[in-house]
Parts: sequence; C-alpha cells; structure tokens
Amino acid sequence: MLDSLRNAASTWIAKLLLGLLVVSFAVWGISGQVLNDQSRNVLSAGDSSVSMLDFRLAYDRQINALSQQLGTRVTREQAVAFGLDDQVLQQLAAGALLDEEARRLGLGLSGDKLAQLTAEDPAFRGPDGRFDRQQFDFVLRQIGMRPEDYLQNREQVAIRQQIVEAATDGMSVPDEMFKNMALYRGEDRTVEYLALPRTLVEPVSEPEASALQAWFEERKADYAAPEYRKFSYVKLEPSDIADPEAISDDQVQKAYEDLRDRYTTPERRMIDQIVFSDRPAAEAALKDLLDGKSFADVATAAGKSSADTSLGTLARDEVADEAIAEAAFSLEENQFSDVIDGAFGPVIVYISQIQSEVVRPLTEVENEIREDLALEEASRVLLDVHDSYEDARAGGASMAEAAERLNLTMRTIEAIDATARRPDGTIVGDLPVSADLLREVFESDSGIENAPLSMGGNGFVFYEVEGITPERDRPLEEVRDQVIEDWKEAEADRLLAERASEFAEQLKSGRSLDEIASEIGQEKQVKRGLKRTANDADLGQAGVTAVFSVPRDGTGVFANPAGDGQSLFRVTEVFEPASTTAESIPENQRGAVRSALADDLLDQMVSRLQGKYPVTVNRAAMQEALSF
Repeated sequence: MLDSLRNAASTWIAKLLLGLLVVSFAVWGISGQVLNDQSRNVLSAGDSSVSMLDFRLAYDRQINALSQQLGTRVTREQAVAFGLDDQVLQQLAAGALLDEEARRLGLGLSGDKLAQLTAEDPAFRGPDGRFDRQQFDFVLRQIGMRPEDYLQNREQVAIRQQIVEAATDGMSVPDEMFKNMALYRGEDRTVEYLALPRTLVEPVSEPEASALQAWFEERKADYAAPEYRKFSYVKLEPSDIADPEAISDDQVQKAYEDLRDRYTTPERRMIDQIVFSDRPAAEAALKDLLDGKSFADVATAAGKSSADTSLGTLARDEVADEAIAEAAFSLEENQFSDVIDGAFGPVIVYISQIQSEVVRPLTEVENEIREDLALEEASRVLLDVHDSYEDARAGGASMAEAAERLNLTMRTIEAIDATARRPDGTIVGDLPVSADLLREVFESDSGIENAPLSMGGNGFVFYEVEGITPERDRPLEEVRDQVIEDWKEAEADRLLAERASEFAEQLKSGRSLDEIASEIGQEKQVKRGLKRTANDADLGQAGVTAVFSVPRDGTGVFANPAGDGQSLFRVTEVFEPASTTAESIPENQRGAVRSALADDLLDQMVSRLQGKYPVTVNRAAMQEALSF
C-alpha cells in the first residue's frame, strides 16, 4: 500500500495544476464557515497562503483517489501512518509558491476566461450537458464552499497553468536520448554459464567450539526467545450457542413446508427443436413426422445437425422462449409438437426424455432443517448472550465462571508469540480472527478485562492475558543444534564463494568453461537472446544484472535464484537491436520520458522558489482541519 500512496500523485504537473481545484468534491460534511478562518492558514509562502478548507479539500480528494485505486476505503489512521498529510502539504506548498511567483509577475485572468473555465467544469453540467447554475450552487452547497471561494481557486489554477506551460511547453527530448534508450533496452546477449552447487564444498567439518561461540555471539539476537503470552479466550458465535434439540417437530415441519422448493429438484426434460425459415417448410416437416419419419431424419432433411437442434435437459423456468416452454412441458416422452410460433420463427419441439420431479422427504432433511433453525435462533439471541456474559463479568465472575454459566467454552493458550508460534515452533492455527486477536493480546496486559473483538458482525471473542514471559537471550547450549546447522550453511556459502572466485580468476586467465565443467562434473549451459529487462528463471534478476554488467568476453559469478549455489559465466556474444531510432521506442514510453523531464524541470523551479519565498506551516491549524 505504501508504494501506491507514493505513486498516487506521480507528476508535479498534476500536483501543481490540480492542487486546489475541486474536481471530485470528495468532502464529508466540512463546515466552510469554520475552515475558512483566514487567520488560521495551514501554510503560507510570502503573501500567498493555503486555508484550512483548501487543505482539507485536497486531503480528502487524495484519500478518495487512493481508495478508488486500492479498491478499499483508506482510513484516516492509515493515511496518517503513510504520511499523506505531509504529502498533501508538499503539493499545496508547491502551489502556494507558484501563486506567489504569479503575484510578483503580475499574472492574472480575465472575467470572461474565468466564466468559460467554470462553465466547462463537468461537475456543474445539467441534464443537457451544459452549465447549470442550480447544479453549480447545489454542488458547492453540498461541500460547504462559497461560490467566490471556488472561483478564486479556479482562477489560481489557471494562473498556475500559465507558469507551468511557460516552463514546459515546447520541451522536446533529444533523439540521441531515445537512441540510447533503444540500445539499452533492445540489446541481447548470449551467455555461457556453469552451476557451482554446494556439493563442491560439502560436507562441512564440525566447527571448533571457540569459532562456534564467536559466531553465535555476533548473531545472538537472531536466536533470542521472543516474548510469549498465556491467554484465555471465549468465542461467541451462533454455532457456539445453537441448540438443535430445542427446536420442536412442529417448527421443523413448518420450515419444511415453507422451504419445499429448496428440497425439490424440478422436472427436467431433454428438449430438441427444429427452427424453420417459414411456416410452409415447418408444415411440410410436421407432415413428414405424422407420416412416420423420425425427428432426426426430418431435422437432417431441414439441414440441421444434432448440435443445431439440441436445447439440452432443462427445467421449465430455464427455457427462455415461453412458447417453447409451454409446448415442451405439455408433451409426453418421445412426442413432438405442432408447429409453434417461436421467438426466431416457426418451431417443432421434440421431447426425448423426461426426468420427474424429486422431492427429498422430511426424514432425509430433518436434521439439516433443525440445525438451520437453531442457528437462526442463536443469531437472534446472540446479543442477549453477549450482554449476559458482560453482566456476569461486571458482577465479579471470572472468565471461566461467566463462560460456564452460559454453556460457552473457554480455551487457554499456554504460550504463544506474536507470530502464533508455540515455544516448540509449531503454529497455533485455529485461533478465531487470529491476526486481530494476537495483536490485541500483545497490546494488552495481564489481568485486564478487555473489550471483546468483533468477528465481522457475526460474533465476538472475549480474551484475557494471564501471563507474560519476556523475550530473552538464549544461551548457546539451548540452541546449539540450530546454531551448528546455520554455521555450516554459512560456512558452505563462504567456501563456495571462495571456490567460485578461484574459478572466475581461472576463466579470466584463459581457461575455458568446458574445462572447469569437466573438472567438477557439471554441464555447461548456454542462454541465447537474453534481454536486460528479463526476469530469467535460470539466472534470476541478479544473474541478468551480472551478465549485463560486463562487456563481451567478460566473466563473473552470481548467486543462483534458488539461493543454494553459485553460477560462473562468460558473455560470448552481444547484439545491438536492429533499430535504435526514436520511433523504435513506443509512443507511450516516449510520452513518459517527456513527462519525466518536464517534472524534473518543475521540481527545479519549485526548489528555486522555495529559496525565494520561505514556506511556513501551521501544524495546529492542519490538525484542526483534519479533525472535522
């Protein structure tokens, strides 16, 4: 999500031009009277400033855009955690700097041009697609913004655009840059490589005691025992209090009758049809059927295959054409209809098989109905049970006593860390709302009665921390086996890296890859047409980067993608792309480069303006704006 937040407003052009313009009007009940207090501006640059209302509008618009991009509503807490407030401040500060520069330059906008821009705003268009004054007043009233405030903001945006366009219009990217991009992206290489597995240096000898101790001391924190907590919880869901035995036979019988369709498989029929171009052809075909010809023969004579005539085995409500449905479900098996006026022309329908309606008897579904009714009743009284549990705790009952009174089950987890692991490393995988419950358990303290966790509106979890075992450093003896295993793995990596470096030096000195392959009993591999942007499964991203970091006949070593060995390589061929003109770069990529250069230029301009007009920020006003 952090990357999405950072990329939400990726260009300075968008930031500077739209910083104040209300496009989406994504504001939730802000009072313009409160936030338009000009004595409480959020930031200022020279004589230009950003009011609390302007800040809140930009902030809410950013949250709305991110929420749409991420597919979920971004909360205020998430926005603060990801620094959205500072991001909006930076955008608005850039706008204020442009406003101040425009004021110094004496830039302005005519009333006619401002009216035109306002009329072109799609937010103010009526049903006929033209500017509607009533819509204008309604939209601004909804967000608590005065017309004069909107017009001022619209004017500011238009003036900013004059500065931005003056700085960026006419900017072009040199063809040489596109040529270098095409060369960089289009080059492909042939590489010979050789796998160097760990088996070349294994088995690794047992470590000496002093070496192991020293290695462990450097990494003691990696072997520390995490904090463990003992806690108990009571889960309250409809299934925890449902009592099927309390459901009477009469209730089951009534539910069975009310839900009879649920337990009924409707009659289904295998339906074939012949659709004719005109009624005379259909009448002639019907005569052939009456004379004893088979339906299949008549269909063939009409130029229809079995795929053309088959509708499938359908229930009545699955047949789209009502005329065909009525005819099909009035026929007997192996019977054909008269000519019918179907939706696509005259039709003759044939029924080759009938599957009778099947109703599951009450005796077969009684238990299922009883359990469903019990769950319904449990859902109805769930909040009553919740309140009874809370009343019992308020009356001095322990968690165990309150659970026992209500026939609920209390479960105790003797020791668990924040990742749901027990001290032996196994995972407690059956906790309700596991992530939320563990987070709350590790934020609570021993002996505290906590508010219950909601299970998505369908239940609650009551929990209580009973003990805390603080994290601690483990002595070497406690984790010796694991430390030895890790030491051997690290030592194998070290020895293999040394061996790989030796082979790389031999390769540079003229020894062939085939000779090294023969020595170690491995087979040389060849990869052709390798691109710089490839994420090759055999080489991995690190391997591709290494291959393109050396010239032709260059050699090197990289870790294999699996992380359990090294690879030795030599680049044998380098091919330039067939075309390195600007046109060989797709237009969308060329456009992205132009935008990036324009952004860089605007970054430099804003940076210069920051030195010219110092920006001051009123954090208290900012927080007040966010509190409404």
